[in-house]
Amino acid sequence: MHYKRILLKLSGEALMGTKQYGIDAQRLSEYAEEIKEVVDKGIEVAIVIGGGNIFRGLAGASNGMDRVQADHMGMLATVINGLALQSALELQGVQTRLQSAIKINEVAEPFIRRRAMRHLEKGRVVIFGGGTGNPYFTTDSAAVLRAIEIEADVILKGTRVDGIYTSDPEKDKTATKFDTITFKDVLTKGLKVMDTTAFTLSQENELPIVVFDMNKKGNLMKLVSGENIGTVVNL
Repeated sequence: MHYKRILLKLSGEALMGTKQYGIDAQRLSEYAEEIKEVVDKGIEVAIVIGGGNIFRGLAGASNGMDRVQADHMGMLATVINGLALQSALELQGVQTRLQSAIKINEVAEPFIRRRAMRHLEKGRVVIFGGGTGNPYFTTDSAAVLRAIEIEADVILKGTRVDGIYTSDPEKDKTATKFDTITFKDVLTKGLKVMDTTAFTLSQENELPIVVFDMNKKGNLMKLVSGENIGTVVNL
């Protein structure tokens, strides 16, 4: 295997599948199967998941809601998604722990770095919910922060497209895909990979990011096996 410990970043919207809102049970099951295959190969997997399928803090704030409260609602949405993914993984026989950056002791463990790393060493999947626990930070920032803290080898960002393009491939048919690109070039070209805070944190800590299509069956396994899937962002 190409990596020993990975952090998988999934958007909340990815869980909607073909629905307009909420969680698609079929899509959730498909993701759980993909993750199980990787875990069975001995790879340590941590996951950060967004909450955009339920509530997005920035959208709430743009509609007049207090930004801090809106972001707290978004954090709770990520915990809901984390619980759903935990359930799907456990149905596949994968031992899973949900850790939250905000205290919800009846639902999830508090985030404790050493405990999270111990879970990973024991072959458990660790899902990090609640973002960073602070308003004004996205789940992209949470993903990079947690990846650095648990000493992950890479961040795998699962999206609907198969990598980073010169422009949005869903809108521009002439867009071309990068197989590899540097952090500097992403910033110079103004390409959207993660929000600036998350991206800069990843760059400063020399943590590579791979953007790939999570919805294509088998892609996750191919990626961790060393195949050229998606786009690699590195120094």
